[in-house]
Amino acid sequence: MPREIVRPLASRRDTRQLGAAIARALEPGDLVMLEGPLGSGKTFLTRAIARALGARGRITSPTFTLVHEITTPRGVLLHADLYRLRGAALGEETRRLGLRERRSEGCLLVVEWGMDALDALGGAPALVVALSHGGVRESEPAAEKRTATLSGPRASSPGVIV
Repeated sequence: MPREIVRPLASRRDTRQLGAAIARALEPGDLVMLEGPLGSGKTFLTRAIARALGARGRITSPTFTLVHEITTPRGVLLHADLYRLRGAALGEETRRLGLRERRSEGCLLVVEWGMDALDALGGAPALVVALSHGGVRESEPAAEKRTATLSGPRASSPGVIV
């Protein structure tokens, strides 16, 4: 069974550092799947990855546009949010977006809410990041309760597991 790595995210800085570590580990055509409930930090982490790749400008959630294309010195990063494509239309609509083809061209692909569309996205992800914002003790501040659980081939890359 693949190893899972759990990283506490006690601050926004921790999340930015995780994003930078993920960016260093990515290869052209990699798929990164982000899981977690609403408000768990998926878009914030994507922004951290994009910044670490050298992206400039405003980076926002693609919830209503479905996909944002972000140009970086290391190539194109596609940030997709498939939340609105739940249910039977998910696979077909994801195929129409052309994400599988763009991935095969070498684009980096970060997808929120897409675990049910892996086939349409081109298969197994290089990295899955499950974000949570629940803790063990009620006395902990909410920020200190956040964690990222990483799995997949890139989870073991040097720098990501530190």
